[in-house]
Amino acid sequence: MNSKLTPRFLIIGLVLIWATWAIWPTFQYQNLSDTEKESLRQEGKLVQIESRTIKQGLDLKGGMYIVLEVNLPILLENLAENKDSKFNLVIASVQDKLIQSPEADFFTLFTSVTKENNLKLSRYYYDYGSSNSAILTALGEEAEDAINRVLEILQNRIDQFGVAEPTIQKQGNQRIIVELAGVQDSERARTLLESTALLEFYLVKDVTITNEIMVKIDQALKGDESIAAITKTASPEKIDEPEKSDDETVSVSDLFGETENSESESDANAIEEAQFADRPFSTLLRNLGQSIGVPEKNVYAVKKILERPEVQEKLAAVGGIFLFSHKAEEYPLVDGTVESMYSLYLVEDEAELTGGVVDEAKANLGQQGSSSAGQPIVNLSMNTDGARKWSIVTGSNVGRKVALVLDKKVHMAPNIKEKISGGGTLIEGFANINEAKDIAIVLRAGALPAPVDIIEERVVGPSLGADSIRRGTQSVLIGLALVLLFMMVYYKMSGLIANFALIWNIILVLAVLASLGATLTLPGIAGLILTVGMSIDANVIIFERIREELRKGKTNRAAIDAGYSRALTTIIDANITTVIAALVLYQFGTGPIRGFATVLFWGIVISMFTAIFLTRTIFKSFASKSGQGKMRIVQDSALDFMGKSRMASSLSIVLILAGIISLGLQNGPRLSIDFKGGTHVAVRYTENMDINAIRGAMGTVSIEGQSFNFSNEEIKHFGSQKEVSIRISHFDNE
Repeated sequence: MNSKLTPRFLIIGLVLIWATWAIWPTFQYQNLSDTEKESLRQEGKLVQIESRTIKQGLDLKGGMYIVLEVNLPILLENLAENKDSKFNLVIASVQDKLIQSPEADFFTLFTSVTKENNLKLSRYYYDYGSSNSAILTALGEEAEDAINRVLEILQNRIDQFGVAEPTIQKQGNQRIIVELAGVQDSERARTLLESTALLEFYLVKDVTITNEIMVKIDQALKGDESIAAITKTASPEKIDEPEKSDDETVSVSDLFGETENSESESDANAIEEAQFADRPFSTLLRNLGQSIGVPEKNVYAVKKILERPEVQEKLAAVGGIFLFSHKAEEYPLVDGTVESMYSLYLVEDEAELTGGVVDEAKANLGQQGSSSAGQPIVNLSMNTDGARKWSIVTGSNVGRKVALVLDKKVHMAPNIKEKISGGGTLIEGFANINEAKDIAIVLRAGALPAPVDIIEERVVGPSLGADSIRRGTQSVLIGLALVLLFMMVYYKMSGLIANFALIWNIILVLAVLASLGATLTLPGIAGLILTVGMSIDANVIIFERIREELRKGKTNRAAIDAGYSRALTTIIDANITTVIAALVLYQFGTGPIRGFATVLFWGIVISMFTAIFLTRTIFKSFASKSGQGKMRIVQDSALDFMGKSRMASSLSIVLILAGIISLGLQNGPRLSIDFKGGTHVAVRYTENMDINAIRGAMGTVSIEGQSFNFSNEEIKHFGSQKEVSIRISHFDNE
């Protein structure tokens, strides 16, 4: 080996070793059986392998199919400036009608119910107009805008969640379809999608007001027999077999005053009638020292009591609302056992600040020496306006508690020790770092303008269908084999070198995708095939340049140097323009477009390495061995290509004109459902169905005297082999 080439071979060797190391987990994972995967999962090793594999997109592998519905009644409640019992009755009536007729249009029902109840909307939405019709039109526009914002926010959340190539699209007026490729933690994904992420900062009412409101609630409910029915519903599974455990039933004064020594009373599953009759609300609560506790078995009863109109009136009189903590914690009882309880806070009815002032949210572990050392936290930084308001709030309420509330659940309620300037603060109380990261994601992406509910969730098969994937894979392999065969036949030994570089080009691209944690989809495969063509194109240019130099009588080494030098400018020009296009697609595209751009970008970069650096090193090695002799890069072709240039040019012009005329006759290209919309049909059969049979049946479909071919539309299994999803694009004559 030429000593001058040693560094080049070392670089090539290191790159190939790295590529093999990066791509090996993917091959290893693909060859594992289900039994082996389960065994590795139990050993905790499968996660490590999966984290280093190339993820497949929804069109190749399948994933989660989720239908979300935007809660428009809650949106209208949030938009209303003034709310009273009549307004709440109308909203509740519309919600009941939606439950009975889920497919009904919300605004049609809302308009109907407002007319029936003679509700003047200008009283509640005076900023949206003076007449009911004008207000309804404005509210419809607000709802449309809210759904569009939900789409954008969900896209941002999913992108940060790490799911590549998601499908997010609107269905009808208030539903959104989300398809997530290869998602393993479905519960975490559901939480991320459903979370409204409304962050609010509430001041906590002082002890005196809390005691007074609890006394008033007890007095308002005293003697009401319907309360007993509510408490019996709280934990029905334990009514028949009550278990006894010591606990401390506290009086109202005990909840925030000094606790007195008293004998333990058994009230784990049944509350003594005398106590309950006297204090129907406070008897359900526990003293946790600095806060109120609600045993898990009493949560349902407490929430039902707080929803009652007479209780809401008492709370409105003091300008307060009760909020629960976001999770239950275990507290020790006097008998040595523990009981799971939520904390209950009485806070001001208006938030001092909302999450709209948050500029940045980062998940970290608490620093050593702090109260949250080693615990997952989220650090918040506020914008200028938020920092100013936060400084005023904390400065004027030193000594009071402030509750950090996310989606109406209290995450923490620390005491304000001093004025906080600069807007920096943190949130504690997360179960693990993943929960903290998810909260940081939704805070950065922004709060949803309206809650969303998951109304359908399924595990879906590959969107292309197994038959389409099989045929697509075969076409890719056949095309690659033809290219390799052509290069070997036409360019002989040089073709083998080009084929070697081409194979390693593909391996290096896949290695980069594995290292980046990218997802491979069908558009990504298209980008990979495009880079194969461009890589071969670069080699063809180089080989022809070298052949020209050899014809001039130059030596092998001189011909190689001159050939690569003359071809380099052409190759770089062609590749740079493609790289710029890939960067633009990645920057402004979403979903599959970004996947295509990622593969294209790295494919072009790597093809320049393999075509210019790798093959040149191999050629120089051969040239040094052959000395001053001539290398036959390619045999002289018997075809006079240049002599037939006029015929080839004429044929090209004819084909281009034919394509333009065809586009005109077809009214342009046929846009798919992703661009133009269409019909999504979910069919449940009584037996397992074969996708090929369905495609055959949809080859000729007659609709109102017209025939259509739907065999090439998106047809796939979802949920089970008996359930089939069909997505059909709409065209002008359909």
